[in-house]
Parts: sequence; C-alpha cells; structure tokens
Amino acid sequence: MGLQIRDDRQMKALTGWSQAQFDHLLPYFRTIYAPTQQKTYVEGVAAGTRRRKLGGGSKGKLPTMAEKLQFVLYYYKTYPTFDVLGTQLAMARSKAHENLHKLAPILYDTLVYLELMPYRELATPEALKAALQGVDRLLLEATERAYHRSADDAKQREHYSGKKNSIR
Repeated sequence: MGLQIRDDRQMKALTGWSQAQFDHLLPYFRTIYAPTQQKTYVEGVAAGTRRRKLGGGSKGKLPTMAEKLQFVLYYYKTYPTFDVLGTQLAMARSKAHENLHKLAPILYDTLVYLELMPYRELATPEALKAALQGVDRLLLEATERAYHRSADDAKQREHYSGKKNSIR
C-alpha cells in the first residue's frame, strides 16, 4: 500500500526529502536493513520461536524498501498519532507502532553512516558554545503551555509569571 506520492513537491511535503535525495538514501537504507533482518532471523531460530525461513510469510502493508523508508520519513515529517498513521496507510495502529519502532533505528543508523545526523548530546553550556562556534545569534522556538494552578494562594504567587490572563 504505502503513500501514493505523485511528484517531487508532494514528496518534499510528505517526507521532507526531494525525490533525488530519497533515491540517494534508499540504497543505504536497504543495505543497513538487510543485516538487521538477518540478525532478527538468527535470534528467532536460536530462541526456537522462528517458524518460517527468512523472507517467508505475508509481506504486510509495506512490502518494498521504498515504502518502508517513505513510512518512517513521513512519520518524522508529520508526527501523526498511530491511529491516524494506521488509518492513512490502511494498517492497524499497533502495526504502525511496530513498523515505526522497527524502522526508526535503521533510518538513524543510515543517517549516521551518511554523516547526516546532527550531534545532539551536549552536556554542558561550554559544549553548546563549542558546537555553535561562529554563530552570532541563536533562535529558540518554544510553546507556552498551560500550568495547573494550586488552590493554595501562597503557591500561586510563587509560580505567577507576571503575565495577565488573555482569556476573557
């Protein structure tokens, strides 16, 4: 089944990648996917839980490697709930969850291999400064969230931000 992508514009809108970028990524994704499947098969045989040969059984809703890659890229571009994701791809929400958690590490390993994954583990402010060396301005996007106020008047004053309530 998979996503029905008609053109490069729709590819970028649904996955964040152009068709050329996707086509470049796909062979590396396939290369990293194969040993992962082999490892799962060997572990299943060793545990005695494997009933079929490698590649046996139904192919599921994402039979091709391109559909698998589109699926995981689409999820990370749009972040739908598993109910929505499953409905859009005609699969159960549990299968959407299972597929994502199987394919996400493979995408991560592929992006690391291609040196496209940004370094994100910065433990100290000094490490952040070193990573941003040469950057004059840093913009952060944040979402203000509602805060459950305590019934205790003293605790309310302690957490008051100074902003007026805009709800009338």
